Amino acid sequence: MNRILAKKQLSENVFQMRLEAPEIARERQPGQFVILQLDTDWGERIPLTIADADAGEGWISIIFQTVGASTLKLAALAEGDSIPNLVGPLGRPTRIEKCGTVVCVGGGIGVAPLYPIAQGMKRAGNKVVVVIGARSKGLVILEDDMRAFADEVIVCTDDGSYGRKDLVTAPLKELCEQTPPPDLVVAIGPPVMMKFCAKTTLPYGVKTLASLNTIMIDGTGMCGGCRVTVGGQTKFVCVDGPEFDAHQVDFDQMISRLGAFRAQEQIAREGCTFHAEALAKGLK
Repeated sequence: MNRILAKKQLSENVFQMRLEAPEIARERQPGQFVILQLDTDWGERIPLTIADADAGEGWISIIFQTVGASTLKLAALAEGDSIPNLVGPLGRPTRIEKCGTVVCVGGGIGVAPLYPIAQGMKRAGNKVVVVIGARSKGLVILEDDMRAFADEVIVCTDDGSYGRKDLVTAPLKELCEQTPPPDLVVAIGPPVMMKFCAKTTLPYGVKTLASLNTIMIDGTGMCGGCRVTVGGQTKFVCVDGPEFDAHQVDFDQMISRLGAFRAQEQIAREGCTFHAEALAKGLK
């Protein structure tokens, strides 16, 4: 059992939890994820990136958005509760090395898995520029955490309520036009955002990585649900990734596949909402 040591709400529908997991904390590397399961019999397996960890204190941090039935149930748990199944670290870690200037672009909840990568790149001696995108000011997460180590942080909001009223691709294009351009771009967020980040950097020949963790299900390569096409070949995000060369990813195919079970997901969410709200109020 993995006890919830701390819980914090970062923005609307976005929560951060610190979980007791000493073995995972000792082994994890930037870019890796865990699989957790709330119901040991029939519960959904939820893949979540390890946002932070402390090997000495034996904890890992996860950040998630309540978008479906399982994440609603997870958000209803409180400090002191336990998660019965937690497995990790999984996935191929990000290759952290000194390469020069690294631009880390995060959209929405994608800022959470971006955090340990940006932090690792800075520790390796790189200049790190972070671009954070959100629909509005209230949905911006981890800005202060990023500013604590990044050389520059640019915040964009769709409605202009905070930072620049722009898509993240606008400052990304400006950075690519500088001399010299960035040595590496890492983009994590909604697939359509990553798609256009890749389109933005391609004309400048800037190496770009995208994390496709949003399509993962099982996390072990057995279900095949996370298959994507990269460079004309079929890859499985959970075991071959989650990071890939963004210029080689068939994002249109990925976006289409993400909508395959939208109707079933909505039914599950509606059936769970009352139960999750009751749990959050401490009711049976």
